[in-house]
Amino acid sequence: MPEPIVCVVDDDPDVLAALAAALERRFGAEYRIMTDVSPAAALERIGEACDAGGDVALVLSTSLEWLASVHDVCPGASRCVLVRYGDGGAYPSVRRALVLGEVETYILTPPGDPEERLYPVISEILGRWIRQRRPRVPVLRIVGEHWARRCHELRDRLSRASVAYEFLAHDSDDGRRLLEWAGHTGNLPAVIFGRTCLADPTDVQIARMLGAHTEPDGGLYDVVVVGGGPAGLSAAVIGASDGLRILVVERHAFGGQAGTSSLIRNYVGFPRGISGADLASRAQEQAISLGAEFIITRGVSALESRGAERRVVLEEGTEVLARTVVIATGVAYNLLACEGMAALVGKGVFYGAATAEAPAFAGRDVFVVGAGNSAGQAAIHLARYAGTVTLIVRGGALTMSDYLVKQIERTPSIHIRLDTQLVRAEGTRRLEAVHLSNTATGESERLYGAAVFVLIGAGPHTAWLEKIVQRDGHGHILTGRHVVRGGAGMPRWPEAREPFTLETSLPGVFAAGDVRHRSPRGVAAAVADGALAIRSIFEYLGD
Repeated sequence: MPEPIVCVVDDDPDVLAALAAALERRFGAEYRIMTDVSPAAALERIGEACDAGGDVALVLSTSLEWLASVHDVCPGASRCVLVRYGDGGAYPSVRRALVLGEVETYILTPPGDPEERLYPVISEILGRWIRQRRPRVPVLRIVGEHWARRCHELRDRLSRASVAYEFLAHDSDDGRRLLEWAGHTGNLPAVIFGRTCLADPTDVQIARMLGAHTEPDGGLYDVVVVGGGPAGLSAAVIGASDGLRILVVERHAFGGQAGTSSLIRNYVGFPRGISGADLASRAQEQAISLGAEFIITRGVSALESRGAERRVVLEEGTEVLARTVVIATGVAYNLLACEGMAALVGKGVFYGAATAEAPAFAGRDVFVVGAGNSAGQAAIHLARYAGTVTLIVRGGALTMSDYLVKQIERTPSIHIRLDTQLVRAEGTRRLEAVHLSNTATGESERLYGAAVFVLIGAGPHTAWLEKIVQRDGHGHILTGRHVVRGGAGMPRWPEAREPFTLETSLPGVFAAGDVRHRSPRGVAAAVADGALAIRSIFEYLGD
């Protein structure tokens, strides 16, 4: 496989030479550094390299028009605009290109010490390109039926947990050879790690095989955090940094609903955006470095008071004692109630962004149902692979962030259907077509497609708390001033004092993030909730 190309175009020979030398020193062993003072000549060379089977990983130029031309030739290449120091007139057009997603970032030239900005920025861009375009060395290998629901669950959860895997169809030559090599004759899917092969394993069995922490160390914790999404991870980081003994319990994969986002661009501190899985991984690493303890693939089945302590019961019966608890279980995507959907889940129907599935639909026609940020992020991510992405919106307008709307509008393979409902999914072994209905005109239409990704809002994970804490009519947990003192048919607030901020009707138990009543949505809001819950815990412990 030829080395991927990094191409730099600049009409200033001195700047070009400095950039080329710096890039060659750091990246020359793995990338072919191509330079040119002529945009036309560079574009011709890039076209020839692509025709010969080469990959263009990154292009850098002072010309936004040239970068757009490269995108037409090599749509998978990342783009960086070079901006001269003192060139104030360039900034309006550069800002526009960044907002519209026409370039990933900008670099000021001359670059100065490359260690300061050039290398970190280029390393981040190339790292993302590698993750998207090149296969990772697998930690696990899975053999099973591609369209089986359990196989989809495994691919999705391993991707969100940043565990590299290889999936092989059970009826393929490679799949059969691997099963024979492993001596596997049991149920599918088979999960293979080294010489160990598990037949249709649970998530807990896989986690233990990989050496993940699945049992608490024990003793009395200051805080048990239930849920490892942005709110729970924030509480872990803030609490551990302030010296609290923290245990975080996560049922599936760290990152929660945000962990399924392919690219989050509106979180402070990440100007080039960050995937939800990467953000969760960094937050978990940060919390661990501060002393927090994590256990994975374990849900919580019960919660109760035991004097001044709170008793948390994990699935499989393990008990954990804590002085306080933070419930940060987030939400799950709402199901789309229409004919044929339930039978095709994992077989072309997916709830959430399902980023692990996107490469399988290269060149195919897919649908995204939803109008919010998650739907917009999913559509943009899928457009990198799919032939067309049709965004099905029940209402008359998109309700997502402006930066997403602008990026969707300039992506020609994304089509928007407003005032439209999906009324039927059709297929036998896998999705084959969908039936749409226009709510304004009443017209119906049948469209062929390979996949439907449903992102139509979400509901809270609180059924296990029905008789433990107060909840609103939708299942969200009441906290702080919303806790009712004498509500009939719901748990009673037992204290003379008012509940602390984010405290539930069970003293010492707090709720943070999307799971709580009237919580603002978004990663930043969830992170703020986690920090606020810890502040309230200190008030509670000092009461």
